[in-house]
Amino acid sequence: MGTPTDSSPLRVVAITYSPGEALDGFIESLAAATSRPVEVVLADNGSTDGAPERAAAQHAHVRVLRTGGNIGYGAAANAGLAGLRTGRALIANPDLRFSPGSVDELLAAADRWPRAATLGPAIMTPAGELYPSARDLPRLSTGAGHALLGWAWPGNPWTARYRREREAPRERPAGWLSGSCLLVDVEAFWSVGGFDPGYFMYFEDVDLAQRLGRRGWLHVYVPTAVVEHEGGHATRREPHRMQRVHHTSALRYLSGQYPGRRNAPLRGAFRAGLGSRMLVSYVSGRVAAGARFQRRAKDLAVVRAPAPAPDGHGDS
Repeated sequence: MGTPTDSSPLRVVAITYSPGEALDGFIESLAAATSRPVEVVLADNGSTDGAPERAAAQHAHVRVLRTGGNIGYGAAANAGLAGLRTGRALIANPDLRFSPGSVDELLAAADRWPRAATLGPAIMTPAGELYPSARDLPRLSTGAGHALLGWAWPGNPWTARYRREREAPRERPAGWLSGSCLLVDVEAFWSVGGFDPGYFMYFEDVDLAQRLGRRGWLHVYVPTAVVEHEGGHATRREPHRMQRVHHTSALRYLSGQYPGRRNAPLRGAFRAGLGSRMLVSYVSGRVAAGARFQRRAKDLAVVRAPAPAPDGHGDS
């Protein structure tokens, strides 16, 4: 497992699809985010703006890996990690900006949590909101309440339980972490086959976390590491398609939790409910946007990294 003082390059996989100028900020901010040398792999899903090629021409540590088409986020991340079997690697969206030292914070936390398969930073929006990136795995009751009420009543108990926004930010295990920025234990990642390529976008991170959790691995939120995520590029370009993909991925995940003939009526209810919500989201911007975030990035000011536990397993 990598540490901030290792001299071996840390592989950073960014999944690109015409990322534009945001990619420049990603690469420039990464330089101050870690003392480790890095190798940046741009797993490119068919960019047409020339940004990945320009970045590779300008930076010797950046290379473009063409995936052969728009194969989706998880499949592209898998391609970017191909050939790497041990150590740590970072998977990220190309519209991130890293705070100074943020990647080293994640690597230091990995040493405190040797059973962590994934570690994720605090993610703030350009507007200063704190994105709820460390959530519980969705359950039937919390998922239904969040989907039905979150857009209209963000503070409802089901959304609060699922997103854990009523807690002050602290380093802790989570059910799953946002795939927009993940430090992964590569050996653990491949032990479950990596991301399921059946998810084009959305819920591939939830699915990965659940499969790793079943094997006893942890997912650790590290709010002393901070990144800013612009987000929404794909949604702005193709809003209806992305809403359809989001609901389809949710249906795939939830249906997989309730297999077998006896659960067929429940899967039918999922299909009907999510299909109806998708149609409503096409015409309602409030529903499409989901629940508003309940915390601001200023809440991170009180966060401190915990002292290492005597057994090296961190605070659980």
